[in-house]
Amino acid sequence: MSFASCDICDANEDKLASGELAALPPVFKSYGAMTKFSGPATTLKAFEDNGMVRSVLETPGNGHVLVIDGGGSLRCALVGGNLAVLAEKNGWAGIVVHGCIRDVDEINACNIGVRALAAMPVKSVKRGGGEQNLRIAIAGVAVSPGDWIYADADGVLVARQQLH
Repeated sequence: MSFASCDICDANEDKLASGELAALPPVFKSYGAMTKFSGPATTLKAFEDNGMVRSVLETPGNGHVLVIDGGGSLRCALVGGNLAVLAEKNGWAGIVVHGCIRDVDEINACNIGVRALAAMPVKSVKRGGGEQNLRIAIAGVAVSPGDWIYADADGVLVARQQLH
């Protein structure tokens, strides 16, 4: 995987200006063994309920990035070690959580990239609530299904199309 988010921004100033390319605010921490990942977005809106997160990660990821709008909640974790193992096994490139994760040591042992606001040991409820494949807002940045996510040490980008 050969990209640098800084280079993408430098080469696409017109797309930054038009909104076709945006950077998520620098509030996300990096977890998982993959510090750099990219792929088309699969979106999910789930507030303090990770039942649907599991059902999505049980499907083939095909190199996609699961982007979860958890409403920025810091009260419970939406992704833990078991879900990271599931994501790795099923071919997901990464997970971006506008919320928390837990089981940091287990997630860091997985060959997957994860970005989240923080770690929180409290688990979420599992009612299966949420909505999949809709336009969501992550820290004020719109993400639609199929948008391209680029994450590296410098940040997380959302592009309306794959950039080279």
